[in-house]
Amino acid sequence: MLRPLRLIITSMALIAGAAPAGADSLNLEEAASHVGKNATVCGLVASATYAAGSAAAPTFLDFGRPYPNETFTAVIFGSDRKKFGTPETSLREKKVCVTGEIRLY
Repeated sequence: MLRPLRLIITSMALIAGAAPAGADSLNLEEAASHVGKNATVCGLVASATYAAGSAAAPTFLDFGRPYPNETFTAVIFGSDRKKFGTPETSLREKKVCVTGEIRLY
């Protein structure tokens, strides 16, 4: 079975609750048509994982549905993690907006 392409924001600002004032935000399904662009994507964090032992120690925020069936994923790299506390627990099941470049993986 082929896995769908993963939409991801890798360098981001993160806002819990609502989109930044004055910014246009995309829902999860709209993100696919904005690959390569900087945008704000908002949705429910369905699952989150901190991969402390992996290169770059990323935290994955999976939107829409839990991994491996997520609609969209945002990544917080270990070098930025201190800005977000423990997002794998504090952001799970919260509505969150992320801003950054949308990429396909």
